[in-house]
Amino acid sequence: MDIQFGYVSTALDLWESSPSRTITYTRWSRLSPREQKEKLLEITKQNIESTKRILHYNIAKEIKIYRFSSSIVPLATHPDVKWDYLTPPQKESAALGRLVQDHHLRVSFHPNAFTLFTSPNQDVTEKAVWDMHYHYRLLEEMGMPEGALINIHVGGSYGDKKAAVSRFYQNIKKLPAEIKERMTLENDDKTYTAEETLQVCEHEEIPLLFDYHHHIANPSSKELKSLLPRILRTWEGRGWKPKIHISSPRSDKEIRAHAADVDKDFILPFIQLVKETGIQEIDFIIEAKNKNIAMQKLIEDLAAIRGVKRINGGKIRFK
Repeated sequence: MDIQFGYVSTALDLWESSPSRTITYTRWSRLSPREQKEKLLEITKQNIESTKRILHYNIAKEIKIYRFSSSIVPLATHPDVKWDYLTPPQKESAALGRLVQDHHLRVSFHPNAFTLFTSPNQDVTEKAVWDMHYHYRLLEEMGMPEGALINIHVGGSYGDKKAAVSRFYQNIKKLPAEIKERMTLENDDKTYTAEETLQVCEHEEIPLLFDYHHHIANPSSKELKSLLPRILRTWEGRGWKPKIHISSPRSDKEIRAHAADVDKDFILPFIQLVKETGIQEIDFIIEAKNKNIAMQKLIEDLAAIRGVKRINGGKIRFK
């Protein structure tokens, strides 16, 4: 079984490479109309340039998996800031898409936790739809392949999980089909277990992006061994490799908090379960605080185990 590793947003050992520079609404509102446009475009181009540098870094390191920052465009979804964030930086955005396509990278977005389709408040739902539009339009403007995904959580329960899931089924209909086609859903660490998220995924025909750390913090009633084959089947028929989120707890008392690195002993039992499903290739996205550095450390730790071979900079093979 081959595991291809990736990480989130920022390469910590790449100088001045933040792809998430921003400006507060308060500061922006004090600028003249001309300065407002110039500042937003300036920051956006800086973030795109940083993202391009990170992609080049990944290509050199043979890292095929990467999750974009959702904050590439500052104030893009603020209700009082409406600007054309697609046309002016079109040339720069397209360069990212060419890198992804030419080097067969597998990329994604993960909108924030406020992108909810279970809320009884329709304003919240409309904001979620708008946020999904924003991420989709960025992927399209970059010229990203169909496998470039947008991952979200099911949402909150609002005291009645059954009613909340019913609202999800209704509210998700407000998304255009082409956006939903890029969606994945992830189990969370407090509300929706992997089993519950899987039921939603199967109902809506959406792939489940499984988070192992969240599963440990918020376990299902069924054993993971029985759920994994169903989870992996949600990815079938699309030509995409299944993706898994990997991190480990900061401590026994802070089980939901992410540690700086990933403890190989924490994830080895899970890797064995995945291997037993018979899957040949899978993607692991590292969500540790140390990002790409934690990813490289984990690869090295796993590659030191007998029976594990490092294939290249970002891939290992379990025999």
